This record gives sequence, C-alpha cells and structure tokens, in this order.
Amino acid sequence: MNSIPNTILEIRNLFKEYPGVKAVNGVSLKIERGLCFGLLGPNGAGKTTTIEMIEGITDPTSGEILYKGEPQGDRFKVECGIQFQHTALPEYLTVIETLKLFQGLYPKSAPLEGLIDTCNLGEFLSRDTQQLSGGQRQRLLLAIALVNEPEIVFLDEPTTGLDPQARRNFWELIRSIQARGTTIILSTHYMEEAAELCDEIAIMDRGEIIAQGSPEDLLHQHFSERFIRLPEHAVKGELKGISQPIHQSDGWIDITTTDVNSTITELLEQGVELSQLQVRQCNLEDLFLQLTGKELRA
Repeated sequence: MNSIPNTILEIRNLFKEYPGVKAVNGVSLKIERGLCFGLLGPNGAGKTTTIEMIEGITDPTSGEILYKGEPQGDRFKVECGIQFQHTALPEYLTVIETLKLFQGLYPKSAPLEGLIDTCNLGEFLSRDTQQLSGGQRQRLLLAIALVNEPEIVFLDEPTTGLDPQARRNFWELIRSIQARGTTIILSTHYMEEAAELCDEIAIMDRGEIIAQGSPEDLLHQHFSERFIRLPEHAVKGELKGISQPIHQSDGWIDITTTDVNSTITELLEQGVELSQLQVRQCNLEDLFLQLTGKELRA
C-alpha cells in the first residue's frame, strides 16, 4: 500500500517576467499537508503573482508547480478552493441560491447543511447577497471556496476591511477548517493574523523569498532584543548614560535592549518614572519591517 506523500504542493524555481519587470524571480517552496502556510510581503513583492500562478490563473514564464507530486492539472482544479480578495457575487440571488449555484459547478460537493453550519450562514440564508455586511459576505465567500470539499484552500486577504470582532470570528472559522486536515494558503497584510494562524510563513520581497520558517523560529533567528517603551513625560531632563539604542517619536521613548534588567537599572539611576513602562518582545511586524524596510510601496 502506497503511503500518502506529506508534501501537498511544491513550487520549483518559479519565474514570471513582464516587459521590463521580473515579478517573480526563482521562487521555490514546499508546503506540507494540513498546514496553514502564510505568504507575506509588501505591495509589489510578487506574492499575488506567485499565488495566481499556483492557483493556475496565470501561466509562469518558467518553473514547475507540483500538486501531490504531479504537474498541476485537472486534479488540482477539482481539489482546490479559492477565496479571492475581490469577488463579484451574482446579483438578485439569496445566499442559499448562491450556494446551490456554485455547488452545481462541481462533480463532487459538500453537503449544504455542513457548509452553512461551518461558516455560520444560517441567520441570513434568505438575504440577497448584495445586502450582506462585510463579515457576512466574507463567510459566504469562504463557503463558496469550500463548496467542492477541497483539500487545499487559498485565502487572499480574507479579513481586509473587517472590524476586529468579525476578523477574530473569521480566524476561528479558518482554524476549524484546518482542524479537518485541509491545507490553507493564506496571503495577508496583517502580521498579527499571520502570527495567530500560520504554522509556517514565507516573506517575499522584490520577487524573491527572503525568509521562511515558523513565526517562532524566524523571530528567534533574527531577534534577541526586547523593546522598552515609556512616555516622554516620565523623563525629567535628558536621558544620559543609556547604553542601548533610543528612539523618540509621538511622545514616546523606545529603547531596544538585550538586557531588560540592566536597562531598567540605568533608568532608575536617572530618576525616570517607571509606572507606565512597557516591555514587549519583538513580533512578526518588527521582523517584516526589518527585512523589507519601512519605505512606502505603491
């Protein structure tokens, strides 16, 4: 009996070139079955083009995409689900009518009752799709992506524009889908979202992957520092003798340190008021900015 390979998706040396632009420059990835894999990057990094090539929407200039060890083909199309960032829903149809429409497009489909329950659609099944709130619309789009019982699901910026409550509710939906063994490919600009959901991430910039691993491993590799923050009014006079880098902006003083205790001792020696002092670890946003820079991208 043949064992099921653990790698569900493999990308080998993928290139995409447009006149005068190399949008994707030799990307290679292996994505393991059942993971939530995040692809991150600033605007123009090449992540959307990479995902579109993996999804089969855009043809690569060169390179190879393997699904379950075989060249991407009809099997992949049947077994994948996609939630696009921007999707036009059919007009003048209710939620339940829309689900039935998409269900009829596949030879194999999930039971509607299960989809409705998974995506919490029960309260507005008879509502016109044009009358949904942002969170309701995203849950419907997720249900559409799951209508064919896919083994791998692509989520492109799925929580953009949602309020914090709706975003966290959507996270729970994603976790419940992954818990069934579904592989998830997530593209997001929210670093907190990637840290919460992703088992592994790849950060792209200028068409290339510049870092890859679990969020915890990447933070451990790149940072040993902690951030100390206190309001400027806590300092009487000018800070002197602090051995660590100091940055002041917007009424706050930020100190980067590898030894929190000694830095706090130095502050106490200068009579700094510490009642509002904050200490935090470096997070995924710090890593993202360190690797990709802080300049505005178009």
